[in-house]
Amino acid sequence: VKVKIPFGNKYLDAIFSVPEKKPRYGVILTHGAGGDMNFPHLVSLAVYLASHGVLCLRFTCKGLNVAYRTKAFKAVVEYLKLSDDYKVSGVFLAGRSMGSRAAASVIRQLSQGDDDDGFIQGLVCLSYPLHRPKLHSKLRDEDLLLIRCPVLFVSGSADEMCEKQLLEGVVSQMKAPKKVHWIDKANHGMAVKGRTADDVMEEINAQVFSWLRENVPLEHK
Repeated sequence: VKVKIPFGNKYLDAIFSVPEKKPRYGVILTHGAGGDMNFPHLVSLAVYLASHGVLCLRFTCKGLNVAYRTKAFKAVVEYLKLSDDYKVSGVFLAGRSMGSRAAASVIRQLSQGDDDDGFIQGLVCLSYPLHRPKLHSKLRDEDLLLIRCPVLFVSGSADEMCEKQLLEGVVSQMKAPKKVHWIDKANHGMAVKGRTADDVMEEINAQVFSWLRENVPLEHK
C-alpha cells in the first residue's frame, strides 16, 4: 500500500507491506546514503516480515545529512503512531547503512525526551557505518552508547565501514541489550563471493525476524 507521509512542507514516499492477519507490531525501514525504499535488500526484508505477520513500513528520504534524515524518520514514526489504518502496539526502527545511523539518532532523541512512551521497541542496524572507509579513529558511536532499547547489528565481517573488532568494542560498552550477527566475508553492500544475493538476504531476513520475536513483549506475541 503506497502512502505519502507529511514531512514539513513536503511528503515522503512510503510503502506498507501488510500481513494477512492484523499485526501487533511493526518495523519502519529506510535505505542508506544511495538508493531508495526499493533497494532490493529492503524490499526482500519487508516482504519476508509481512509474510511472517509483521507490518513493515519502508520509506524514501533522499539527502546525505544525518540530521535531516533523522527528522524525516521521526515524522514517519509519528505518522505510524497516529495511523488509524494500522494500529500497532510497538515498532522497531530499522535502517541500512546511513539509514541505521538515522534510526539510532531518532531512538536516542526520543528516549531522552519526556515523550518516551515505550512505542519504540528496538533498533535493527543493517551494515551500520561505524566509520568512514579506512578511517578508524573517528567512530560514529555516540548514539549507540546512549540507547537503552534492544539493538541488533547485522554486518559483514569484511565491511570496509565497520571493522569487526571496532564494532565489537563499541558493543561491549553499550548499555542496551544487544546482539551482533556477522555475515561471513560480506562487504558493506552485503555481497559475498560465491553466494547469491538472495541466499545472503535469506540469512539476514531470518536473523532479523527471529531477533524481533525474541524482543517483542510477551503480551504482543
